[in-house]
Amino acid sequence: MIADKDAGVSPRSADHFMHRLSSRWNPLLATNDVEAAQDRTRTWLLSRQNADGHWVGELEGDTILESEYLLLLAFLGRASAPVCEPCARYILDHQLSEGGWPIYPGGPAEVSASVKAYFALKLVGYSPDDPALVRARKVILELGGANACNSFTRFYLALLGQISYDECPSVPPELVLIPSQLNFSLSAMSAWTRTIVVPLSVMSHFKPVRMIEPERGIGELFLAGQGTRPRGSEGFFSWSSFFLGVDRVLKWSDRWVPAAWRRPAIKAAHRWMLEHFENTDGLGAIFPPMIYTIVALHCLGYDPDSPAVLWAWRQLDHLRIEEGDRARMQPCLSPVWDTAIATIALSDCRQPDDESAVARAVAWLLEKEVRNPGDWQTRRPGVEPSGWHFQYRNEFYPDIDDTAMVLMALLRSPEADDTPVQEAVCRGTDWLLSMQNRDGGWAAFDVDIDNQVLTKVPFADHNAMLDPSCADITARIIELLGTLGYHVDHPAIARGLEYLWKTQEPQGCWYGRWGVNYIYGTWQVLQGLKAIGYPMNHHALVRAADWLESVQQPCGGWGETCRSYDEPALMGTGSPSASQTAWATLGLIAAGRASGEAASRGIQYLLETQSPDGSWDEANFTGTGFPRVFYLKYHLYRVYFPLMAISRYRQAMARPLGHSTAALACRIPAQPRPLD
Repeated sequence: MIADKDAGVSPRSADHFMHRLSSRWNPLLATNDVEAAQDRTRTWLLSRQNADGHWVGELEGDTILESEYLLLLAFLGRASAPVCEPCARYILDHQLSEGGWPIYPGGPAEVSASVKAYFALKLVGYSPDDPALVRARKVILELGGANACNSFTRFYLALLGQISYDECPSVPPELVLIPSQLNFSLSAMSAWTRTIVVPLSVMSHFKPVRMIEPERGIGELFLAGQGTRPRGSEGFFSWSSFFLGVDRVLKWSDRWVPAAWRRPAIKAAHRWMLEHFENTDGLGAIFPPMIYTIVALHCLGYDPDSPAVLWAWRQLDHLRIEEGDRARMQPCLSPVWDTAIATIALSDCRQPDDESAVARAVAWLLEKEVRNPGDWQTRRPGVEPSGWHFQYRNEFYPDIDDTAMVLMALLRSPEADDTPVQEAVCRGTDWLLSMQNRDGGWAAFDVDIDNQVLTKVPFADHNAMLDPSCADITARIIELLGTLGYHVDHPAIARGLEYLWKTQEPQGCWYGRWGVNYIYGTWQVLQGLKAIGYPMNHHALVRAADWLESVQQPCGGWGETCRSYDEPALMGTGSPSASQTAWATLGLIAAGRASGEAASRGIQYLLETQSPDGSWDEANFTGTGFPRVFYLKYHLYRVYFPLMAISRYRQAMARPLGHSTAALACRIPAQPRPLD
């Protein structure tokens, strides 16, 4: 187990829980308790539905968001803007007692996050003698100083004159001109990296700098005699060394090759950005490229009051939340994802009074279907556009996970038999089938974005250069296909199963790419395979369910720390949370173990920790952006996943064991058809 702070802190002691479970567990009494808990959560969730039918909860990241926002404002000469001090207070609220800043609650200080927070505070006006900065400086120097920052942090330091652009990796705009058929092109990179790289390449070419007053700089954070350039660590004959050599050539060309020779590439990057502004909530509709967009437009000579710049600022500021004297930024907005899961959770309750709320949500989701071509068509030309994105608008990037979740929500609609729903389900399913990777799995946005060589380029240290298959999304697609009536022997499912068997961990669990972590992946695989009627007594699935039971904590809950991505030995350990307890319990229900002690204790944990208003408190970050780099807290995870678990537990205990929970809501038996 890990340290006490990660080992299982809850509002009530473990002894109290164990006493309650041993002395009070009674199926009849529990039925009443479970029903009451379900009703409280239903009421909470229904009260948060927007008038047009959708839900959206806050999406929380770490303080790099507020720090980078302040660094951008400083570059544009707006470090004294009214929003700066509220952002600074929020940053200080999240400082660790020893002085640094983590990238998830309970985590250790991280050097890049800490350097950016320290720099942002100084730019706002905090003195280096402030106790908070004194503590932070000590920790940062112990972590290797600002010299140890990652590539994207170095660009911010160069932007404000703290280092030279020679100490940043080159990001050539010529990437936009490389033919998409080549495995080193822009299209070979993940969707999110693509949206970051293009505006960053403009910045890398123009090398903008705003020199700030020396007293606001961070020279004190650099260790003498150590540069900040990336170094190859895999030997002379390696891809890392090769790309560092290319980086040196690019830096040489910046000095000696006439700028006119690069003009076509800059024009292409500029055009790519403008094209990708259409029908989006900002470039990529995520925070990092939205920041770089504003810098790139500045470099390209746009007036601050031009429509493009004002539009970019509006999209960025839509991510800001102000409460009292604090301000914080969201990494993006999650309305489609939240609405789909909330709809499924309410449908699981099977309350006739909820049908109108579900119908409104489904109508809203239908309007969000993407019917225009996006970047994905580069690798799947000729496929009819469909799919759903994560945000309000992001039409170039429908994603596979959201699409599957939305389709399962549509199938639960009172209007599921209506033609518009049937047609959307058919289009979306065809699109998902076309997006299967060659290894049998499914990824997030694209097909076969798995060239490992690209992870060796100098600016790839954000650990998100690629978009490979992952068990959680693969299993979710299988769950959808099973709900639609597809069978185990369908070619797409058979290939997906082969991928899942290859990726099961020796302990019996599966890695979770988009949720923390092995609990998330294992739940989704069990649920997905239950939906296709796979025998749950298969030895691999028995091992998976056994693993879930083995990591249940004495209090009855489950929790897993984000550190399990860095240290797999910590898999399944961490302070318990409502969302992770719900995932584990759902996994056991899918495995046919609803009546077992572990699932019952999981439900009891949820009942005991539920707030009077029907929600749960959850401090943990249980969502994953980029493993080992960026984590998320979905504020609705603590509500709709427990509601789903409680409702499915009620259903499982009220009917003969072995009945498929996933098939209950299936209203459209799509005709399975072989892949071309």
